[in-house]
Amino acid sequence: MNINISINGKPHTINTQEDTPLLWAIRDIVGLTGTKFGCGVSQCGACSVLLDGKLTKSCSVPVSYALDKQVFTIEGSSKNLEILRQTWSENNVPQCGYCQSGQLIAATALLDTITNPTDQDIDKAMSGNICRCGTYTRIKKAIHQAVALKNKADE
Repeated sequence: MNINISINGKPHTINTQEDTPLLWAIRDIVGLTGTKFGCGVSQCGACSVLLDGKLTKSCSVPVSYALDKQVFTIEGSSKNLEILRQTWSENNVPQCGYCQSGQLIAATALLDTITNPTDQDIDKAMSGNICRCGTYTRIKKAIHQAVALKNKADE
């Protein structure tokens, strides 16, 4: 069956079953491999994408759910994601890097909804993403730095 979806602002027509997980449509059919498979049961966050701006675990959402919605992946570009990429690099956040696409997408969702998040806001927003390397303190520092850069740019 042909399914039309929009990923990072670009239309894609894919031939797959309606119940194919969105993750596999993004990775295997469209070829955007930045979104990772981690657990397959919505627990680790490696597969996180934004679906109409809402943080979504793509491993457990059927591709049919993305019809008429905007899918945003780590390969996309937004003001918040670009600032976060910069601060991630400056703070040497990634170690193995496997979880980082999901971490960055979750942080983007946070900054898209809360302008000046507290530590508690960050902890809550990032709680659905597991980092086996334990870079949580660097992640929090990078998010705070991104907020400071955004606020400075807005002055």
